[in-house]
Amino acid sequence: MANVRLVRARRKRVRRNMAGTSDKPRLSVFRSNMYIYAQLIDDQNSKTLSAVSDKKLPKEGIAKTKLEKAASVGELIATDAKKQKITKVVFDRGNYKYHGRVKALAEAARKGGLNF
Repeated sequence: MANVRLVRARRKRVRRNMAGTSDKPRLSVFRSNMYIYAQLIDDQNSKTLSAVSDKKLPKEGIAKTKLEKAASVGELIATDAKKQKITKVVFDRGNYKYHGRVKALAEAARKGGLNF
Protein backbone atom coordinates (compact mmCIF):
# COMPACT_ATOMS: atom_id res chain seq x y z
CA MET A 1 0.00 0.00 0.00
CA ALA A 2 2.81 2.39 0.83
CA ASN A 3 4.39 1.71 -2.56
CA VAL A 4 1.23 2.85 -4.36
CA ARG A 5 1.22 6.09 -2.36
CA LEU A 6 4.83 6.76 -3.31
CA VAL A 7 4.11 6.20 -7.00
CA ARG A 8 1.09 8.52 -6.90
CA ALA A 9 3.10 11.17 -5.06
CA ARG A 10 5.90 10.96 -7.66
CA ARG A 11 3.40 11.27 -10.53
CA LYS A 12 1.76 14.26 -8.87
CA ARG A 13 5.14 15.91 -8.28
CA VAL A 14 6.19 15.44 -11.92
CA ARG A 15 2.93 16.84 -13.31
CA ARG A 16 2.58 19.71 -10.85
CA ASN A 17 4.08 22.40 -13.08
CA MET A 18 3.28 20.82 -16.42
CA ALA A 19 0.35 21.41 -18.74
CA GLY A 20 -0.11 20.97 -22.46
CA THR A 21 -1.59 23.61 -24.73
CA SER A 22 -2.66 23.44 -28.35
CA ASP A 23 0.63 25.11 -29.35
CA LYS A 24 2.81 23.01 -27.04
CA PRO A 25 1.03 19.74 -26.10
CA ARG A 26 2.10 17.32 -23.41
CA LEU A 27 3.86 14.15 -24.60
CA SER A 28 2.70 11.60 -22.06
CA VAL A 29 4.37 8.19 -21.76
CA PHE A 30 2.83 5.05 -20.26
CA ARG A 31 4.89 1.91 -19.90
CA SER A 32 3.54 -1.51 -19.04
CA ASN A 33 5.47 -4.76 -18.80
CA MET A 34 4.72 -5.65 -22.43
CA TYR A 35 3.91 -2.41 -24.25
CA ILE A 36 4.71 1.29 -24.33
CA TYR A 37 2.29 4.06 -25.24
CA ALA A 38 2.75 7.75 -26.11
CA GLN A 39 0.09 10.45 -26.38
CA LEU A 40 0.06 14.10 -27.36
CA ILE A 41 -2.43 15.80 -25.04
CA ASP A 42 -3.90 19.31 -25.10
CA ASP A 43 -4.83 19.88 -21.44
CA GLN A 44 -6.54 23.23 -22.01
CA ASN A 45 -9.16 21.71 -24.33
CA SER A 46 -9.01 18.22 -22.74
CA LYS A 47 -8.22 16.52 -26.06
CA THR A 48 -5.86 13.81 -27.14
CA LEU A 49 -4.25 14.99 -30.36
CA SER A 50 -2.42 11.77 -31.19
CA ALA A 51 -1.83 8.37 -29.63
CA VAL A 52 0.68 5.67 -30.60
CA SER A 53 1.58 2.32 -29.11
CA ASP A 54 3.87 -0.51 -30.06
CA LYS A 55 0.82 -2.71 -30.62
CA LYS A 56 0.52 -0.98 -34.01
CA LEU A 57 4.03 -2.02 -35.05
CA PRO A 58 4.48 -5.02 -37.34
CA LYS A 59 5.23 -8.22 -35.45
CA GLU A 60 8.18 -9.19 -37.62
CA GLY A 61 10.96 -7.06 -38.91
CA ILE A 62 11.75 -3.67 -37.46
CA ALA A 63 11.68 -3.90 -33.67
CA LYS A 64 12.50 -6.98 -31.67
CA THR A 65 13.51 -5.80 -28.20
CA LYS A 66 11.51 -3.54 -25.92
CA LEU A 67 14.05 -0.75 -26.36
CA GLU A 68 13.76 -0.93 -30.14
CA LYS A 69 9.96 -0.90 -29.89
CA ALA A 70 10.09 2.17 -27.64
CA ALA A 71 12.33 3.94 -30.16
CA SER A 72 9.90 3.07 -32.95
CA VAL A 73 7.02 4.51 -30.93
CA GLY A 74 9.03 7.71 -30.43
CA GLU A 75 9.58 8.00 -34.16
CA LEU A 76 5.88 7.36 -34.88
CA ILE A 77 4.69 10.00 -32.41
CA ALA A 78 7.14 12.49 -33.93
CA THR A 79 5.81 11.85 -37.45
CA ASP A 80 2.22 12.23 -36.20
CA ALA A 81 3.18 15.52 -34.57
CA LYS A 82 4.82 16.73 -37.79
CA LYS A 83 1.61 15.98 -39.71
CA GLN A 84 -0.24 18.22 -37.24
CA LYS A 85 2.53 20.87 -37.50
CA ILE A 86 3.64 20.45 -33.88
CA THR A 87 7.34 20.87 -33.14
CA LYS A 88 7.44 21.78 -29.43
CA VAL A 89 6.09 19.54 -26.68
CA VAL A 90 6.30 19.17 -22.91
CA PHE A 91 7.67 15.74 -21.98
CA ASP A 92 5.67 13.95 -19.27
CA ARG A 93 7.47 10.84 -18.08
CA GLY A 94 4.75 10.13 -15.53
CA ASN A 95 6.06 8.24 -12.53
CA TYR A 96 8.83 6.53 -14.50
CA LYS A 97 12.51 7.33 -14.30
CA TYR A 98 14.11 8.87 -17.38
CA HIS A 99 15.88 5.61 -18.10
CA GLY A 100 15.61 2.63 -20.42
CA ARG A 101 12.51 2.52 -22.58
CA VAL A 102 11.30 5.98 -21.58
CA LYS A 103 14.67 7.46 -22.50
CA ALA A 104 14.74 5.55 -25.82
CA LEU A 105 11.29 6.89 -26.71
CA ALA A 106 12.28 10.46 -25.83
CA GLU A 107 15.53 10.36 -27.81
CA ALA A 108 13.77 8.90 -30.86
CA ALA A 109 11.10 11.61 -30.65
CA ARG A 110 13.85 14.24 -30.55
CA LYS A 111 15.50 12.69 -33.59
CA GLY A 112 12.11 12.78 -35.32
CA GLY A 113 11.94 16.56 -34.88
CA LEU A 114 10.22 17.20 -31.55
CA ASN A 115 11.77 19.78 -29.23
CA PHE A 116 11.53 19.43 -25.46
